Amino acid sequence: MNDVPQRLNAPLTVLPRVGAKRLTQLNRLGLFTVADLLSHFPRDYEDRRTVTDIAALEDGMTACVQGTVAGELRSNRKPGGKTVSRTAVFDRTGKLNLTFFNQKYLKLETGTEYLFYGKVDFFGGMRQMVNPTCEPVGAENSQFGGLLPLYRLTEGIGQNFLRSLVRQALELAQGHYLEPLPRELIDKYRLCPPEEAFSRIHFPASPEDVQTARRRLIFEELFCFCLAGQRLRGKGQTLPGIALRPCDPEGFFSRLPFAPTGAQRRAVEQCFADLTGGRRMNRLLQGDVGSGKTLVAAACAWLCCQNGRQAVIMAPTELLARQHQETLTALLAPFSIPVELLCGSTPAGERRRILGRAESGEPLVLCGTHALIQGDVELPAAALMVVDEQHRFGVAQRAALGQKSLHAHLLAMSATPIPRTLTLILYGDLDVSVLDELPPGRKTVLTYAIGEDKREGLYGFLQKQVDEGGQAYIVCPLVGDDPLDEPDEAAERKAAVAYVGQLQTALPRLRIGLMHGRLKAAEKERVMTAFVQKELDVLVSTTVIEVGVNVPDAVLMIVENADNFGLSQLHQLRGRVGRGEKQSYCFLLHHAKTDAARTRLQTLCKTNDGFQIAETDLRLRGPGDFFGQRQSGLPGFAIADLASDMNVLEAAQQSAQAVLQTDPTLERWPLLRDRVEEVASKTLATSLN
Repeated sequence: MNDVPQRLNAPLTVLPRVGAKRLTQLNRLGLFTVADLLSHFPRDYEDRRTVTDIAALEDGMTACVQGTVAGELRSNRKPGGKTVSRTAVFDRTGKLNLTFFNQKYLKLETGTEYLFYGKVDFFGGMRQMVNPTCEPVGAENSQFGGLLPLYRLTEGIGQNFLRSLVRQALELAQGHYLEPLPRELIDKYRLCPPEEAFSRIHFPASPEDVQTARRRLIFEELFCFCLAGQRLRGKGQTLPGIALRPCDPEGFFSRLPFAPTGAQRRAVEQCFADLTGGRRMNRLLQGDVGSGKTLVAAACAWLCCQNGRQAVIMAPTELLARQHQETLTALLAPFSIPVELLCGSTPAGERRRILGRAESGEPLVLCGTHALIQGDVELPAAALMVVDEQHRFGVAQRAALGQKSLHAHLLAMSATPIPRTLTLILYGDLDVSVLDELPPGRKTVLTYAIGEDKREGLYGFLQKQVDEGGQAYIVCPLVGDDPLDEPDEAAERKAAVAYVGQLQTALPRLRIGLMHGRLKAAEKERVMTAFVQKELDVLVSTTVIEVGVNVPDAVLMIVENADNFGLSQLHQLRGRVGRGEKQSYCFLLHHAKTDAARTRLQTLCKTNDGFQIAETDLRLRGPGDFFGQRQSGLPGFAIADLASDMNVLEAAQQSAQAVLQTDPTLERWPLLRDRVEEVASKTLATSLN
């Protein structure tokens, strides 16, 4: 037992050829131990099982060839110091020319048979390969005859070195794997042993080997995630929470200037049951853009204040925090509940006054940014912590807010519709409320996918909307001042910096602002505030424009190169408009070259249901592209793909529930318990701590 941590948890320096420099490079890949290396699974494979006759090679194909070297490898030095080496090989069917660039140390023995793998080009009527991989026939640890793994790399680490390192790690770990899964699950799902799975996934002899290994590794990974989420959720249901005195939510609803939706009423009832039940609420409130999440938060804040307690709402930016203060002030005004704002820019005197009120314990609502979790902020009377756009905050930040008041409840809010299947994985430790209705009277944003030939007419429509008092967003995929942007790429994909000048020339009367991710936070805030205050007519931006910012006069969203974005991201961008009484529009300008791409964009034109769009996006593109950035909170699965492994996820969830019903603490499975605790500490949002 003790040998397993020594072998698998040993640092990579136990492997040959891993010194300080190599270790630093491997660390950049997230590889620190032998176990990390073995879990660095191939991203793809090269099929080197079949040798193709030279005469059968076709232009553009990638193939494996066995041939005899016809003559000496002749090298020439070119201007600039480059070396070009050439020779030819032959088999019984024909001749193949070989060219190698900058491989002056390469040796090929005349008359010796070699295996070559590479892309075939036809040049001057002759077949050739440039820089093919090669080795003598019968070489030890051959890279031919099977499926060769291709790994994610970093600077200084090549495929051959990483393959060699993985082979050494497999040899070191041989005979020292222990089985964490219950025997009944292994038998039920016909799972191979872990040692066999790791060997087959890295160096398979056939596609069947890959499938056998993946079935085992994917199930184990998802099973441990499900166990971690369900155990955290169970722990949350036993944590003590501030038990508030029940109040009829009609006391809040009856003073609103509008009728709440059925979904809002349902979410409020769920939250009230948590807040008055004696256990700590740990709930995710998920709703599409404009579904009214702030009203639910306001109702919960009202309940806290009716009990003589406080509620705290933390937003990722000062602009959003200020917007929350304004909205909550209006909703809570009939009850004379004060709403304060605490941000980084709050003057010192005002800050002292606000903190004094908070520390006094008087009923109030406190909105703010990261300033709320600074060391000198004391919130002893807070019964509820609300985190808006919760994916923008790290686990440590959420935990720091929770520590400001003993046993405070947590309500996390997100405006990103997430498919049910992903919600089970991402938020396995949270109860979930969904707002799946929009308030009555909201106009649907009319959406159109158009080509470049409609640009002139679109600019005329833009000017007309501004002349009538409206504002517009224009989103570009590139910033435009990046030296890495290729000229030909930037010419087709619109860049925000250059776009501003072009638009100003086309429509000189417009007041145009620019925002992108390379601006400092204060400058972004200044530009966005100017747009909110209607000092700008048009905001040209990359996708950094703030989720949730309310600009009632923003009636037009134009997305350049819309085929470069995912459906869910386009839906989020569309949600920046349509927040006022005027009819709003979204135009998706695109260069889609396939029917599939055009059909995908038509999905946006046909529906405004964010959850339906999210399901479609997940099915088409997979979870990695679905979220775009890792900040989303998507778990870093080593091998599972939620888009294609949903059936395994469902089996893993059912199995996790069955195991926990018979053994809630996993006492019978100490190895499994250790794995699950590691998963929980590394990847799940443990805001319960």
